[in-house]
Amino acid sequence: MTVQTRTVDPALVQRRTLGVLGGVVALSGLGVTVGITVGGLLARDVAGSDAAAGLGQTAGVLGAAVLAVPLARISDRAGRRAGLAAGYAVAVLGALLTVVAAVVGSLPLLLVGLFAFGAATACGLQARYAAADLAAPEHRGRALSLVVWAATVGSVLGPNLAEPGQALGAALGLAPLAGAFAISVAVFAVVALGLLVLLRPDPLLLARQLRGAGADAGRPRRATSAAVGAVWADPRGRLGLTAVVVSHAVMVGVMVMTPVHMGHGDGTTLRVIGLVISVHVAGMYLFSPLVGQLADRAGRRTTVAVAAALLLAAAVLAGTAPPGAAVQLGAGLLLLGLGWSCGLIAGSTLVTESVGQERRPAAQGGADLLMGLGAAVAGVVGGPLLAVGGYGLVALVSAVLVVPLVVVWARTGEAVPAPGAQRPR
Repeated sequence: MTVQTRTVDPALVQRRTLGVLGGVVALSGLGVTVGITVGGLLARDVAGSDAAAGLGQTAGVLGAAVLAVPLARISDRAGRRAGLAAGYAVAVLGALLTVVAAVVGSLPLLLVGLFAFGAATACGLQARYAAADLAAPEHRGRALSLVVWAATVGSVLGPNLAEPGQALGAALGLAPLAGAFAISVAVFAVVALGLLVLLRPDPLLLARQLRGAGADAGRPRRATSAAVGAVWADPRGRLGLTAVVVSHAVMVGVMVMTPVHMGHGDGTTLRVIGLVISVHVAGMYLFSPLVGQLADRAGRRTTVAVAAALLLAAAVLAGTAPPGAAVQLGAGLLLLGLGWSCGLIAGSTLVTESVGQERRPAAQGGADLLMGLGAAVAGVVGGPLLAVGGYGLVALVSAVLVVPLVVVWARTGEAVPAPGAQRPR
């Protein structure tokens, strides 16, 4: 639906958009992170092996990656509201399938459910781009970071719902760990309805109208690969794409194996594991407004350098911790979350700035696809690495993944200008 732009205040719409996106991302964080906390454990219980824990987490990460492209295409053609609501509807279906799979003890069905469940993660990531649709170029980092920050409430509380979820599962006659996904079903349904009702006018469609794009220009049919190629051809986009892929892969590679590693310790309860994951998630989201300010003021390239340093420090600190060392693991995962935040916010801003308005949704969906695939590979490898060489080997391999980011960062040099020198696109 076309908005009469002469009667619309873009600044007012932007504030409303940030409020709506912040609310739905905060709420959906409850459903996403409670699933992340127990998804690998549920897969391990169904299959009876630690290697399956990596498969369970990887299915969700792979779902987030693969589904990012069709959801971006829906947004490209019908607006952010339609794309995000469709994604959360798919996540509802995925959570339901996961519950059924736990009841019947089917690992293939569980992996299908976790794959669809990954749509919620894809939506949470694409919401950050929706926050930047109407943002001024000098405030894009801040706009992105505010929506990332909004996930703090739900994402920090979510892992701590794992234990109440067990009680709910028992009350419903389900496998104990399946109760967490019953919570996710309700949360994602509310979020999808909230987006349909409240995200008006649509920020992407309004941004295109304000820039004079017509109806046909608002629905480009360029291939995702072409848009990603355009990103890679720009030094800003190359650094940004590498930053989001590496940061996400390292974060997932270490994070998904942490609950399994801690489960090998004597007396480590699900509550303690949930607390460690909560600290990690706090690092991912809680300081994101400061990260956004850093990206806008000190520069995207400087923020990417901070991300690389934090990811390496996290791998060393967490990788040397025994299973029962909850404090050390929590500190390591806090740094891991901070590194991810710096890489994601600065990298996403660089990706957005490297292409024109008409190519942004396709480029953003392609970037999320690549970063999700990288994380999926990290998750797949994590289980066998844990079985062969322990958690320390998982952390070491994750640290090695930072090397390509350092190389690209060094080669971009002055090709990535300071924020004040960047040309609005």
